[in-house]
Amino acid sequence: MDHISVPVRDTAKTRDFYEAIFEPLGWKRSGFRAGVYVGFKEPGSPALYFHMSDTVSVTHLAFKAFDAEQVAAFYSAGLAVGGRDNGAPGPRPDYGKDYYAGFVFDPDGHNVEAVVGGVG
Repeated sequence: MDHISVPVRDTAKTRDFYEAIFEPLGWKRSGFRAGVYVGFKEPGSPALYFHMSDTVSVTHLAFKAFDAEQVAAFYSAGLAVGGRDNGAPGPRPDYGKDYYAGFVFDPDGHNVEAVVGGVG
């Protein structure tokens, strides 16, 4: 896979939100054009782009963390920049034996997760 693109209503709000939550996970902004798109990338991973759209269908995005501390930092950063709680960091035994995750909604309502011990 090369990249994924997700529709958003405001690229500046999206940039600010994802810069904050990606910082603990090591992702960096790879491009920004106000009103058009904002992109992020982790070394060795496909790029993730958010593009302006009048129509936004919400989705779920899960990002691999290395440990519970990164999940907590991701979650706290998301709340600090206006994200809404969708599940505090903790074990999710119904998802998997070693599944540990935290969830926030981004400014467009996308369900964003940081996870250790995920399905992949």
